[in-house]
Amino acid sequence: MSLALAATTRPTARTAPALPRPTLPRPDLIALALVGLGLALVPWLGVLAASGAWNWVGLDSLEAAGLAVTGLLLRRADPRHCLTAAGTAMLLLTDAWFDMSTAAPGQALATALAMAVFAELPLACLCTRLALRSLPQQVPQRA
Repeated sequence: MSLALAATTRPTARTAPALPRPTLPRPDLIALALVGLGLALVPWLGVLAASGAWNWVGLDSLEAAGLAVTGLLLRRADPRHCLTAAGTAMLLLTDAWFDMSTAAPGQALATALAMAVFAELPLACLCTRLALRSLPQQVPQRA
């Protein structure tokens, strides 16, 4: 068999079908909102620090930084925003989990549930959506 024939019979790489890419209605407004939410957590960090809840200060500081940096990277159309978005989503889910699991029954549990349902989980979903939309369009398959 000649070298030219061998080159033409080499198998080609197969790729999976394209993954659906979620769209964002207004990335510039979402970026601005994320930066604003990250900055809005700063006074809350002061309240937590005054009460001596240093473990929550650490977690919420990371959330604030993650939201702000994700917003800034999204604003610049930097594809690395997917990394900070994924990390921030996990921090928000962790915060919701520990708020719910450590809250005392009654008003504290109701507050933790309201924060989880109306703030932390929707933000985690948004950050997850931001991370997923940055995935490659096609995933190579192994032969």
